[in-house]
Amino acid sequence: MSQEQVAAKSETSTTGAAGNAEEDNSEDKPMSFWEHLDELRKRLVRSILVFFLACIVGWEVREKLLHFLTVPFVQAWREQSLPGNPSLHFGAPAAAFVAYFKLSMIGGAALASPFIFYQLWAFIAPGLYAREKRYVIPFVLFSTLLFVGGGLFGWRAAFPISFGYFLSMAGTVGDQGITITPTVMMGDYLDFVAQLLLGFGIIFEIPLIVLFLSIAGIVNYLQLIMFGRWFVFAAFVLAAVLTPPDITSQLVMAVPMCLLYVASIGLAYVFGKPPTDAQRAAYKKRKEKEVTKG
Repeated sequence: MSQEQVAAKSETSTTGAAGNAEEDNSEDKPMSFWEHLDELRKRLVRSILVFFLACIVGWEVREKLLHFLTVPFVQAWREQSLPGNPSLHFGAPAAAFVAYFKLSMIGGAALASPFIFYQLWAFIAPGLYAREKRYVIPFVLFSTLLFVGGGLFGWRAAFPISFGYFLSMAGTVGDQGITITPTVMMGDYLDFVAQLLLGFGIIFEIPLIVLFLSIAGIVNYLQLIMFGRWFVFAAFVLAAVLTPPDITSQLVMAVPMCLLYVASIGLAYVFGKPPTDAQRAAYKKRKEKEVTKG
């Protein structure tokens, strides 16, 4: 090979390497504020469009969805030995249509959740390192499974307890024979169901959210341990807001939240970035101070 050919080859390799480096730098170039807004707009439009299409599918199976969501209500009605058949009512001509529309939105949210979670990840991804972007498929998969699984857990565990508590207030009161009869409105029922489903779906995302934050280095397992007592307090406050006032329903939501938080600490310990020496020293100092006070 002549000296000219060697020089040309070297120049070509250098140019190619420079081109690859320039391409990599263009990919890692930070987005401006307006570019972020434009990206957010695109992701929102796509998510809304898919959600709308999923709601159409939910409308087509609305009666099956209603039957599924009323199973705990029907069981609680019969366990309380209430007279007549379990029933839902609507008080205006269009009320049933509105209730079914809400129901189709519940089904649409569950059906469109994989795509919505993917759009969320795609919006966050430009601010991540290359190795963190590889988690897109597990993120979408586990986000969907946890969200839907949380709703199913609420339907299976919390709904029977909640409806049993509410319907137990029906019956005869006092010596005068006053009868309290449940007249459950269809729209109110679906609002209550949607609130619980969304609440359980969100709290079951706790391990995945904490895992993501720990991989990104925003939190670590020591910080999670130190925040634990405050999380327990927040879990019971949130459970008191989202569930009926009886203690059993609150425990059904608060206890899983605390267990999920413990699981999150384990995930952060295994997969997250380790704490710094300063954070370890601060944690050790805090533990020694608590022991001294105890």
